[in-house]
Amino acid sequence: MAKKTGVTYEEIVRQVRAGDFKPIYYLMGEEAYYIDRIADYIVDQAVTEDQRDFNLTILYGPQTTCEEVISAAKRYPMMAERQVVVVREAQSLAHKELLSYYAQKPMPSTVLVMCHKNGAIDRRTNMAKEVQKVGVIFESPKLYERELPGFVNSYVRRKGAEIAPDACQILCEHVGADLNRLASELDKLVVAVGEGKRIDAQAIQDNIGISKEYNSFELVAALSVKDVMKANQIVKYFNSNPKDFAIQKTLATLYKFYTDLMLAYYAPVKSEEGVAAWLEQSVWQVRRNVMPAMRAYNAMKVYQIIDEIRRTDAASKGVGGQKTSDGDLLKELVFFILH
Repeated sequence: MAKKTGVTYEEIVRQVRAGDFKPIYYLMGEEAYYIDRIADYIVDQAVTEDQRDFNLTILYGPQTTCEEVISAAKRYPMMAERQVVVVREAQSLAHKELLSYYAQKPMPSTVLVMCHKNGAIDRRTNMAKEVQKVGVIFESPKLYERELPGFVNSYVRRKGAEIAPDACQILCEHVGADLNRLASELDKLVVAVGEGKRIDAQAIQDNIGISKEYNSFELVAALSVKDVMKANQIVKYFNSNPKDFAIQKTLATLYKFYTDLMLAYYAPVKSEEGVAAWLEQSVWQVRRNVMPAMRAYNAMKVYQIIDEIRRTDAASKGVGGQKTSDGDLLKELVFFILH
């Protein structure tokens, strides 16, 4: 589910599916995925394919003016109940404040969809207030990393399949918070395994090319139990495939794990469920990595590890004239963590 202020993605979809179209939709935020999905869904539901030649207008913010947007919105539909005007890259549209005048008396037969990415309008402006009176303002910030598994599981369920917890974590670690790419990879996996089937780590390896044994998720698992041999095997694999496993991405994963581990020591309840609630992670994830690591490391060592990860990150970026290779830096860091 998207994290946002005000109306939700799911609410908009339900309203549109029921034929309840608002005259203006202002879709904005850092996360483009939901903006694109809502805009596409409105178009699909509001105008049939045979009506789109005359009743669907696509404009682009950098190449148009607000006056042209309003002019397009004021046109009447041709042989149809309504027309849709979509403004892509609305963040680049000059004089957006003019929309406040259109919003005071919008065309009832027009659905105007503004797609404002990589930012948001100030809801205190007159334009935002006027749009809110008659339409919808939807904001979709970037998801936090901890929210990605929830997105993946919900997406897969909607597709009639399911995904194993380890497969979910591997995919989230590899792809990150690019929801469009994540959805694309999940579509590929659902087709590959078949509807109603379970996506496992092997399916990810076979169809996406992410090794089920050698990835950042498995490195964390190895370090959490101080499995020296496995950790060094993964580091060796990473160093043999530097294009797929950039050190900065690996360091980000390790930093997140050990900062979460430090927080886990302060959990009011030290059970799996208590730590999971404290860290806002799944119980499965806590059971697999966090609880073993709490037994393997003391808080002082974790503090030192976090400091060493920061030092390694700085060195990998050339701070201090560092000339050690990324591969050697990662080896040194993992040795420090394990000993």
